[in-house]
Amino acid sequence: MMVRVSDDPPPEENPANTAEEATPATPPQRLRTLLVIAVVLLGLDLLTKCLVVANLTPGEPVWLIGDWARLSLVRNPGAAFSMATGMTWLLTLVATAVVIGVVRIGRTLRSLWWAIGLGMVLGGALGNLVDRLFRAPGPLQGHVVDFLAIGWWPVFNVADSSIVCGAILLVVLTVFGFEPNGTRTGRDAPDTTAADTTANKTSEGNTA
Repeated sequence: MMVRVSDDPPPEENPANTAEEATPATPPQRLRTLLVIAVVLLGLDLLTKCLVVANLTPGEPVWLIGDWARLSLVRNPGAAFSMATGMTWLLTLVATAVVIGVVRIGRTLRSLWWAIGLGMVLGGALGNLVDRLFRAPGPLQGHVVDFLAIGWWPVFNVADSSIVCGAILLVVLTVFGFEPNGTRTGRDAPDTTAADTTANKTSEGNTA
């Protein structure tokens, strides 16, 4: 009985396919998500401020829920909670620096949750920055429009709440080890011990 031996060479593995199977998928960049969230919040902030300025009078609040929640038009020259009221120009420069910093970080961002948090901070910073640049009494000195008052809490606006909520989210992500690159500290690190053990066994087998 004769056995025919094929002269065709064995199929070779595609190095590219092998590399793709060995390398885990990289999370997509999240700059677009960050910018979309920021634009939506900026639009909401500007819209609510325009409506409030057109329909409310300073010193004449509109009560919404008893004595607990109201709309009250206040023009704030300072930061949140009316701090640093005499340093409006400095606050404008700080807000500008925050916007630039967030955009720079967002260019390499791969975590969805970090994109949400930074998008909220960016949208809020832009909202208040627009007030400081274009509202009276003039550029870099503009007063921010605040109108939301809840209980004993100082009057704030949509931009302020976006910044605070975004900052809280970023702190939580940092505390629990979620990194901007989409990994998690202590959980997504490569298992170097297992790799070393495999390499040692392979080396011993080749020596034998």
